[in-house]
Amino acid sequence: MNWNVLLGLGAIIAVFLIVKRIGLISLQKARTHLKNGATLVDVRSTSEFKSRRLLGAVNVPLNDLHASARRHLPDKNKVLLLHCHSGTRSAMACRALKQMGYSSVFNLGSLGRAQRVVNP
Repeated sequence: MNWNVLLGLGAIIAVFLIVKRIGLISLQKARTHLKNGATLVDVRSTSEFKSRRLLGAVNVPLNDLHASARRHLPDKNKVLLLHCHSGTRSAMACRALKQMGYSSVFNLGSLGRAQRVVNP
C-alpha cells in the first residue's frame, strides 16, 4: 500500500478524534453540574440501557428523542449531561435538543467517560 494513502488515512482519523474530543464537557465541570442537580441522560437504545446503565441515568433513546424528551425531560432549562456508547449519538442528541430549545445540554461522551463522572 502507498505510504501517502496510509498517512492520509491516519491524518483523517486523528482529525476526527480531535474534533470529537473538543465537543466534550470537561469531567470536572460535569461533576460540578451533577452535584448541582443535573440530569444524566443515556441516549443509547432501551436494550443497551437495560444491559448496563449508570445509577440515576434517564434513558431517552436517540431514535425516539423528539417524543421521549418532552416526557422525560420537561424542564428545558435544566442542565443535561448526555452520554452513549462512544459519544457519537450523544453529540447528535445534544445538537437535536438544543434545536428543540433546551438551553444547557452537554456531551459527556462514552459510557466509560460518564462512569468516571458518576464514580470518580
